Amino acid sequence: MRVSDIIEEFIKDLFDDDDEIEIQRNDLAQKFNCVPSQINYVISTRFKPSQGYYVESTRGGGGHITIKKVNNTKSDYLMHIIQNIGNSLSNSEAQILISDFLTYDLVNTKEAKLLRVATSDNVLDIPKEYRDRLRATILKNMLLNLT
Repeated sequence: MRVSDIIEEFIKDLFDDDDEIEIQRNDLAQKFNCVPSQINYVISTRFKPSQGYYVESTRGGGGHITIKKVNNTKSDYLMHIIQNIGNSLSNSEAQILISDFLTYDLVNTKEAKLLRVATSDNVLDIPKEYRDRLRATILKNMLLNLT
């Protein structure tokens, strides 16, 4: 596992039964023997609104961060994701979203495979400037059919 994956899992484990956690950026950086910017990277890429999280960050004093988990029904959560995907979605962003869907039992293994295949760069064999827009459109439409 990469350090980013380990940090992500650690933060997700902090939630337990709570919908909100507070962490100190510098404390986490020391715990994982990394720079604070690594913590910023994990939070900014894996705890986005499109993934069901709201993040509030303050500077100074080690960087206090509050992460809130959005708890809704499956349909509400998927609609929240659809509304926050935007007009463009990279392959890695799509893969992270799909992994989260599987983790939170929003999709089963077969559905996750179909989502991955339909949004992969191998299938979207078009010029790069159109690929991420098409990927976002495909994923949104597939998710609409799961709600």
